[in-house]
Amino acid sequence: MKFANYDGRAVVTDGTRAVHVADASNGKFADEPDRIYTVWDEFTAWAQTVELTDGFLLDRSKLSAPSPQPRQVFAVGLNYAEHARESGLDNPTEPAVFTKFPSSVTGPDTVLELPTETVDYEAELVVVVGRYSHRVSESQAWDHIAGLTVGQDISERIRQLIGPAPQFSLGKSFPGFAPTGPWIVTPDELEHRDDLGIGCSINGQVMQDGRTDDLIFSVPAIVSRLSAILPLLPGDLIFTGTPSGVGGARKPPVFLRDGDILETWVEGIGTITSTCRTGTPYPAGH
Repeated sequence: MKFANYDGRAVVTDGTRAVHVADASNGKFADEPDRIYTVWDEFTAWAQTVELTDGFLLDRSKLSAPSPQPRQVFAVGLNYAEHARESGLDNPTEPAVFTKFPSSVTGPDTVLELPTETVDYEAELVVVVGRYSHRVSESQAWDHIAGLTVGQDISERIRQLIGPAPQFSLGKSFPGFAPTGPWIVTPDELEHRDDLGIGCSINGQVMQDGRTDDLIFSVPAIVSRLSAILPLLPGDLIFTGTPSGVGGARKPPVFLRDGDILETWVEGIGTITSTCRTGTPYPAGH
């Protein structure tokens, strides 16, 4: 099943046609996408009965972030072995976790304002939590996941790495720095959910091309380790890491520029697009 945020309304879709959840359920389920995650198990059982042939044709321009108001947004750094190698670092023995603030979350096809000349791209597989999850084992983790979506962990590298202590969360939380979408796909729809192709391109040139089987900490491992410390809440997002090929690791570095078209994809899920524009400059020295 694919679940999407269509012009602010929850829909079930096959990527071509869709039905409004509130209308099709005669009001049993809410119109607001974020409210659906709180009753995810009941919702998915109902969604299996939905007939899409009577639905409307999807207009992709109306798609928004599939989880528009997550209470928590987690991200894991250095979680692909090839990315750790290109960064000149050993594989971490514990997940390197930071947060992206929820105000950075946006939809699948958006204009990305560049506050500086050192904004980098990071293609990511993003987990959407479907159940209250506290102290969940790895073997149970997939049962707590609503679905997977495509994301970008956009990063302003100067602010991220400025001393004396790095500022990962701030450097990765400018407005629009967490595009997600175009929808979430439930795990049962993915035949090889632990081994998906992932990548991105700039103006048609492929910059990242990896597979999620290169993850150091798998999706179930991340859910288990995070939930061992604090509860994960329905609708929360987890950015699971980026494969090799990021701009900051290239020689010379490649950062996003005005007019760039950044396309990001995950196999079996879809593609999102960020159109880069020079935004309000971020004051130097701040």
